[in-house]
Amino acid sequence: MIFVTGGAGFIGSNFVLEWLAQSPEPVVNVDKLTYAGNLGNLADVAHDARLVFVQADINDTARMAALLSQHKPRAILHFAAESHVDRSVHGPGEFITTNINGTFSLLEATRAYWAHLPEADKAAFRFLHVSTDEVYGTLGPDDAPFAETNAYAPNSPYAASKAASDHLVRAYYHTYGLPVVTTNCSNNYGPYQFPEKLIPLMIANALAGKALPIYGDGQQVRDWLYVGDHCAAIRAVLADGIVGEVYNIGGWNERANLDVVHGLIELLDDLAPRADGASYKTQIATVQDRPGHDRRYAIDARKIARELGWKPVETFETGIRKTVQWYLANSDWMKDVQSGDYLKWLERNYAGRDSNVTQPGLVKAASFL
Repeated sequence: MIFVTGGAGFIGSNFVLEWLAQSPEPVVNVDKLTYAGNLGNLADVAHDARLVFVQADINDTARMAALLSQHKPRAILHFAAESHVDRSVHGPGEFITTNINGTFSLLEATRAYWAHLPEADKAAFRFLHVSTDEVYGTLGPDDAPFAETNAYAPNSPYAASKAASDHLVRAYYHTYGLPVVTTNCSNNYGPYQFPEKLIPLMIANALAGKALPIYGDGQQVRDWLYVGDHCAAIRAVLADGIVGEVYNIGGWNERANLDVVHGLIELLDDLAPRADGASYKTQIATVQDRPGHDRRYAIDARKIARELGWKPVETFETGIRKTVQWYLANSDWMKDVQSGDYLKWLERNYAGRDSNVTQPGLVKAASFL
């Protein structure tokens, strides 16, 4: 059995779905079910006897210890995290609580559980910590992509909290011998992503006739990784990753944010054209950039390819088409997650920013709601 934290979130739920589709091994899925945790993501496997769901907070060390003792997993895959940079700017406290304190609590429960396993089980056990490329900071336009040896230089409260959690995981390996492996991934996209992130937000706003807000000049570059490829990489690391090592996972798909939006618009114009015949590009609006916005991320994923034989299957063109098609086919899911709290968040994040709306009569310039 494997033990997954945050398995009702975007990446975690995709991992659980793919794991159950490819493996007979059961899963214990622990999720606090905050705003981005959605059991609807797992509706297709809700009645699968191999899936055990527990609503719990990873900060509750005693509860985590009891669950580990009860289910006796051979591995823990730690996805649970607060993950949105904008939210960390507005409210960093939750990121400290979940990403740092929560990881510490989980590590403590895991260390106690692992220490009492039979020797063979101790040797086979793994704690796989899922992290982000944002811990490395930002890159210049001509800098080499992030390698596993890059120094940490986080620039947002979110990135700093994930960097701290990475350091804790490393320390538990070096101090206590806990068999850990860490992955640092680039920007994920795909089905079930909460619509505060760029790609699902643009799709949702385009279809609703709302503005498509682009920070600054839109030239912030990210390395885009299809979530299915990420899940395959995590399975490879779990199976064959070397204890104590770090593996960077990237899509080899660097794109500026504005180029991503233009690509989405081309797909939407083709697959779900506006009733008036106009292009969705008329909805693009530039807004004031967020504080400390990193200019470029890029992942050097040669280590995981060389050592574990993993490479992404999807190009950006194939992955983004699959993603748009999924959101168009799952409009009810999108409606369900766009709650009042989500709308309040959008208003708080975007209202009051200086903006340039290309078609002022189309939307409210300030709120984009």
